Amino acid sequence: MNFKNIFHTTLFLFMCFILTQNTFAQPCTTLGQTPSTAFPVCGTAVFHQSTVPPCATNDLFVPGCSGNGNANYQNKNPYFYKFTCFTSGTLGFLIKPLSANEDYDWQLYDITGQNPDAIFTNNSLIVTGNWAGTYGNTGASSSGVNFIQCASTPSDNAPTFAAMPNLTSGRTYLLMISHFTDTQSGYDLSFGGGSAVITDPQEPHLASAEAGCDGTTIKVKLNRSVRCNSITSNGSDFVLSPNVSAITTAVTDSCSLGFVFREITITLATPLPPGNYQLVAINGTDGNTLKDNCDRTIPVNEMVAFSYTPPQPIRADSIGKPKCAIDSVVVYYPKKIRCNTITPSGSDFIVTGPTAVNVAAAYGSNCVNNLADNVIVKFSSPIYTKGNYNLIISPGVDGSPVFDLCGQPILPQTLSFTTSDTVNADFTFTNAMGCRLDTLIFMHNGANDVSFWQWTFNGGPKIFTQTTSQIFPASSTDTATLIVNNGVCTDTSTQIIVLDNEVIANFEMDDIICPEDPLKVINQSTGQVDQWKWTYDVLGSSLLKDPPPFQFPTINREAYYTVKLVATNNALNCKDSVRKTLTVLDFCLIDVPTAFTPNNDGLNDTFSPHNALKANNLEFRVYNRWGQLMFSSSTWRDKWDGRFKGVLQPSGVYVWLLGYTHRDTGQKIFKKGTVMLIR
Repeated sequence: MNFKNIFHTTLFLFMCFILTQNTFAQPCTTLGQTPSTAFPVCGTAVFHQSTVPPCATNDLFVPGCSGNGNANYQNKNPYFYKFTCFTSGTLGFLIKPLSANEDYDWQLYDITGQNPDAIFTNNSLIVTGNWAGTYGNTGASSSGVNFIQCASTPSDNAPTFAAMPNLTSGRTYLLMISHFTDTQSGYDLSFGGGSAVITDPQEPHLASAEAGCDGTTIKVKLNRSVRCNSITSNGSDFVLSPNVSAITTAVTDSCSLGFVFREITITLATPLPPGNYQLVAINGTDGNTLKDNCDRTIPVNEMVAFSYTPPQPIRADSIGKPKCAIDSVVVYYPKKIRCNTITPSGSDFIVTGPTAVNVAAAYGSNCVNNLADNVIVKFSSPIYTKGNYNLIISPGVDGSPVFDLCGQPILPQTLSFTTSDTVNADFTFTNAMGCRLDTLIFMHNGANDVSFWQWTFNGGPKIFTQTTSQIFPASSTDTATLIVNNGVCTDTSTQIIVLDNEVIANFEMDDIICPEDPLKVINQSTGQVDQWKWTYDVLGSSLLKDPPPFQFPTINREAYYTVKLVATNNALNCKDSVRKTLTVLDFCLIDVPTAFTPNNDGLNDTFSPHNALKANNLEFRVYNRWGQLMFSSSTWRDKWDGRFKGVLQPSGVYVWLLGYTHRDTGQKIFKKGTVMLIR
């Protein structure tokens, strides 16, 4: 077997191996093996994966590789790593297999603002990658190739390093590492060599603490995420000051779904007495406080203060600042509200004021676990006029008030709010018309406390006055837009202004007529014309806008006349005129000459039917004596100059054919004859 046959056989077996490998894969469910549970990255740490469980869930698109017959691409035996860029620059990293004969591939995605699982459907998220079948180290380096290496055989020794990609500050990235071989042997992942910073400069601290309703729990929030494996479930990472109750447990908010958390619920052995407290971070039974992904710990003895007061009935804090034409108000409370205690009809709330306002509904804003931060009170219709209104809070038709998260009732009270007038940007204008230019003055009435005006005309510069003047062509279509505001409400109005007072004289007529036919003119003038004057050379005139057809005299020769129209606007003292030349033929008998002399002397240089003005659907053809077509035309004004394809034709007899339909009679006519070309 020669080398080519060996290569093709090896490649075939390798491709079959690729295809069959996916057959035995299990769905990826282990933490870190799905995009949504990716490891959070600290750029200074080395990730040591001692084993890689076999799994595969989705096919992957690889730019320049997928669909070209090289291989099937999957998230095969993957682990995912998620990080944010804090300083723009290049990213370098190294994937070092724990066993030398291992093939690792990788692909980098920009998932900013995306669900991490979108990498399986949105190909535009791909930044770079490497899918070489070469064993050994892989990653991104300064010496890497500037393309994504497709799947290959190990013997190809394809490049395993890609050029370092450029990262942008503030964007979030996802690195997938795929273990092609199924040995479950792991790798070390380290970052370095590039200029980008992917380590969060913010260190971990306690942010806040809040006692639960019954005083047996404390909700603790951190300023950033810390590692799940750094907290002790017995709560030994914390102590109370004063130490009035022992801490029994500490439960995180998200460790069941990932590797980090930001909130902890601490449970106490006995309820807190009323008073002021501090929650203190200490080294737990694991020998440390809470750690972030870079092993930075919350400082020992760091404190966060809180207080506990047994729950009491509460009142609303305030009403959100009303906007323009409000159809609802937002009521804020010092504690979360139980959504199921809000009467859906809104009967827990009554509005009084200068105009009648009917409450149509009420509901919690962003209810989660039956708790809302505030209550939205919806009106049956918006409030359009300004005034002072009262919102009265009292038990609804169910006889029960709204309750907070601790089961305490919301006490009756009255809150005030103020509304503003809506505004109307409709405007008026006057027009001082001219012959060529019009001066328009635009005005707004300033009603409803309008204090801001913004004019734009035909997309030009902004003007910020209540009135303004503009000059436009007297024949133009212009766009005027006004935006007004009274500090709360905004409105916009746009008008299309058509100006048509410029006098422009114009008419349409035939430029050639037969001697027996009168001339018909069609007035096409524009503008506000109140006077017309037609002049038919020295032969006649008319003051009508649309004069009747004019008959020119018959003089048995071709004649030329001037037709003139003067259009006038007497009110503006504006006028315009236009002249056109008319040819009156000597006759309109359609005939064909018997000879012509194309010698450029200005006499009989061309050949065509004479005066075929009334020949509709004309077809005229000229042939030489061998039947070759020399010239063809569909109009009598096209004339043969004695050339064929630019070459002068010899003297001699030529045959012509003429067909047409007479315009007046409708008769179809066919003629033929000969013409002598003389040089």
